[in-house]
Order: sequence, then structure tokens, then C-alpha cells
Amino acid sequence: MQPPRILLRRLLLLRSSKPKSPSTARRFTRHTNLASRGRPQIPFLSVPLARNQQFRYLTTERKRWLVYEVYLGFKYVIYVWFIAGFSLVGYWTIQQEWLERKYPTPHEWKFLTRMRFRLAKWAPERTDMPQIDWVQTGNYAKNVLERLEDAKVEGAGLVPIQAEGEAPSAYDITTKDEPWRRGYYEALMLCAKAAEHLDDQVVDKTRRLVFPRDQVLGPSNPNPKPIGHGSPSAPHEKDCERAYEVPETFYQKILATKGFTPKQKMDAALEYASWLDFKGLSDASESMYEWALALATENSLPTSLPYDPQSYVLQDSTRAPSANILNTLTALATHKARAGDVATALPILLSILRARRSLPYPQSTTPSLTDPDEPHSSPWTLQNITGIAKRLITPPSYPPPPPDGTAPPVRDAKELCEEAGLNLYIGEIIFASSTSSSRSRSTREDGLAWTREGVDLAEEQLHKLNNPDSNTNTNTNTRPSAADVAAAKKTCRECLNSGLENWQAMVAQLAREEEKESRGPAKAAATATGSWLAGLWGDGKSESVKGRWAAEQNVVRERTRRAMEVLEESEAPKAGFGSLFWA
Repeated sequence: MQPPRILLRRLLLLRSSKPKSPSTARRFTRHTNLASRGRPQIPFLSVPLARNQQFRYLTTERKRWLVYEVYLGFKYVIYVWFIAGFSLVGYWTIQQEWLERKYPTPHEWKFLTRMRFRLAKWAPERTDMPQIDWVQTGNYAKNVLERLEDAKVEGAGLVPIQAEGEAPSAYDITTKDEPWRRGYYEALMLCAKAAEHLDDQVVDKTRRLVFPRDQVLGPSNPNPKPIGHGSPSAPHEKDCERAYEVPETFYQKILATKGFTPKQKMDAALEYASWLDFKGLSDASESMYEWALALATENSLPTSLPYDPQSYVLQDSTRAPSANILNTLTALATHKARAGDVATALPILLSILRARRSLPYPQSTTPSLTDPDEPHSSPWTLQNITGIAKRLITPPSYPPPPPDGTAPPVRDAKELCEEAGLNLYIGEIIFASSTSSSRSRSTREDGLAWTREGVDLAEEQLHKLNNPDSNTNTNTNTRPSAADVAAAKKTCRECLNSGLENWQAMVAQLAREEEKESRGPAKAAATATGSWLAGLWGDGKSESVKGRWAAEQNVVRERTRRAMEVLEESEAPKAGFGSLFWA
């Protein structure tokens, strides 16, 4: 029998070697050293230790969520870019369609040529720009011209007109059809107009920036004008060249090209002569005016000219002169008046005014009861709806050629405004040619009366054109087209603006002279009384009583304010469903 001590030791060893039960070894938390062993441990009641943190951040659920979020982000970004891209494409398409309807281009031209030609014609008439960008206009027009003269692009079949050993100065375009020739002519005229506005501009070759010539630093410009705030630094003369070709290049090309009509060449010659007149080349300008007059009478015999070859005065005859002759003689007379030859200019203008007043009115046309172009009172008729759909689907047709100017004009609203312009020319010449002496005072009043008559006539026609109900010729019961109304409005606005400015300048000059004359007797009376106090304060009557011309100044101001309502009249509100989208 073993001793009790040995038995106790064996029992303790057996107990320690026996595997522990899972129920006794499992704990609710591993942090048992922080809690009492006599109570159960709950995980959310225990405080975790930093040294025992073990978390799994990228779980399977979180992976799926991140992948879905990235997918949604890419999808929405692609949707936004697609919507923005399609919106820009749609806006550009609508803009090009609108430009094509406003500035038609020949259908046989390629798309790039037509697009740049539309932009070149639109740039000078943009209202969303503070000033006209003639550099961009000239670049577009020149690019169109180069494409039209390139045999590989648009110029197939052009025959160059050149001397031996020289570059072609013009082309024979008789093989092309009329829309192509008209578009080529408009491109040349647009290049010439841009060249006129860029005549005093230079381009810096190092930076490709355009500057006025008077801002260039160099020996030829010792006192350059300062550069505006925020503008690039002034260029050096050695780095500059002309920004554009001279206008003579394009005008002479038009006059030398075979295939243009006499009216097109006549218009180019008149523009060229006006440019030469602006540059101070009076003799060259007069020669060009005579050339334009020769083009206007190209179909007339030398013995049957409607004007006197020596004085250029229209002769009384039963046959009315053509529109080309009237326009050319008017330009020639204004040139002679600017040159100081009033004795020659005034009879020419009076003869032209007499001829215009004897022009016939438009022929009366009786509208048909089934006229398809007759407007309907309701915009929701089947004919209007189908017409709108047809205009939206089919491309706009190229407009027919304008009149050649060989027929006498009719006395419509535009011609009446031309008569008003002649009244202004005559009144300005009479007023400017008279002196300030008392003998010529009546002559100056005659010039002022001519000016008043021109302003009245232009304002009356502009009121009629702005009123759709009274836009019918009362003599013939005819309604002009929209293009004719737009051209007449432009002519009448220019005439009315010029007439009001001339009237105001004339009356202001007469008022100053009247005030100067009235001051003389007042000062003499004050000196005769011998009282300096009377001369200082006056008798109180001269200030209260205004002279004739001072009173007419107020009349001119009121007339100008009233005319602004006609000149700045807004467009009439549109009818139908589209009116909901107009402010």
C-alpha cells in the first residue's frame, strides 16, 4: 500500500493530463484579463486592446459594392459626354442650317467650301461680337477663293488669263454655271472688303498676331501709339508684314475675269472708285467712275446715250434711264461734289432726281383666289403644316439671279428712299457751297429745306414699311416680297439717320451764327449806357426769347427722339406654337 503523499501526487498528475472540455475552455471574448471570471463576458461590453486589433476591411460585400460604384461612375460619365457631344453636334447642325437659309451657297460646291463661305458672310453681320473680326472674315474668304481657284477642289475647267511668264491674274469662268459664278464673285468682293478694313494692319510673323501699323516699333514709326491694357506687346518692324493683300488685287481680278455680268463689273468698279477716293487718288477714282459708266451703257450706242457726255446731265427723253445709269451717275456726282466741283455735281443730281420722280409705279397684279402663297389666318391649317415640314426636310434652293439693272427701276419704297437720299445730297451741297453772308442766307435755308424734305420722305416710307397692314402700294395694290422690304428698310434707315445728322449739324451752325449776331447789338447797347452792371446782368429779355434756329434745334431733337422709335422698332411677335419659345 502506497503512502498517501504518493497517491495524492498521482491524482494531481492525472487530472492535469486529462483534456479539457470545450465548454469550459470557450470564452465569449479573448480579453478575459480585463473582466471578472465570475460573470459571462459579452463582446460589445469589452474594451478592445490596440495590440490585439485584427479587422478585415476588404470583405467580399465591400468588393462588390466598390466594383458597382466604379461601374456607375464610368456609366454616368459616358452618358454625360455623349449628351454633351450630341448637344454640340445638334447645335452646330442647326446653326449651319440657319446660316444656309440666311446666306445661301451654290449646291455644287463641296461641304467645307460652303461652310467657310457661310461663316465669312456671317462674320461681318454678327451681333454677339463687340466689333467685326475682319481678320477672321478675310481668312475665311481667302480660303474659299483659293478652293474655288484650285483645279483639284472646285476650280475644274477654269482657264487662266495670264501673260507670258507671269502668274494668272484672272480666269475665264464662262464654262461654270450661274450659281458658281455668282458665288465666286461674292467671294472676291468679300475679300476686297476685308482688304479695305485691313489695309492699315500688319501681322507679326513671330507670334502670328495682327496689329495696327501705327503701333509698330521701328524707324518708320518714331512715335508709336501705346498698346491697350491687357494686349500683347508691340511688334518690331523687322518682324512684320502686311496682314492682307491690297484691295486693288481683288477689284482688278473682278474687272479682268471673263464670265461676270456687266452689272457685277460695274458694282466692283464703283466700289473700287470709292476706295480710291478714300485714299485721296481723285484722278484715278474719276477714271474708274467713268469706266463704271461705260459698263452701265455697254448696250447703248454712243450716239444714243441718255446723258450728255460732257456734263453727264440726264437729257429729257421719253425713255426712262436704267437703274445702272442712275446709280452710276449718282456716285459720279457725289465724287465731283467731294472734289469741290459743285457746279458740275448739282445739275447731275437734279437731273437724276427729275428722272426718278418720273419713274413708273410697280405693275398691278391681281392675286388669285387659289394662290398657294397666300397667307392664312390660322397657322394650324394642313397647307401650313405640310409647308413647314417640307421646308425643314428639303434643303433650301439657291435664290434666282438678281436683276441685271438694264431696265428702269419702279417707284417703290426703296426708290422713294433713294429719292430722299438725293434730296439730302442736294441740300448738303447747297448748304455747304454757300457762305455765311446775308446774301447767301436764303441759299442756306434752301439747302436746309431740301434736307427736311428728304427726312420727311424717308421717315414716311419707313413708317409704311414697319406697318404690315399699310405695306401695300396704294397706287397698284401690290405687296412687295420680304427681301424687297428688308432692302427698302435698310435704305430708308440709312437715309433717315444721315438726314437727321445733316439737319442737326446745319441748324446748329445757323444757331451759333444767330447767337453771335445777337450778342453784338446787346454789347453795343450795354456800352452805350455806360453801366458795367447793366452789361453784366442785361435786361432779362435776350435770355428769355430764343432765336429761330435755336427753337428749330429743339424741333430737331424731338424729331430725332421720335425717329428712334421707328429705327429701333422690334420685330412683331410670332404667331402659333413657336411663339411660346420667344421672349
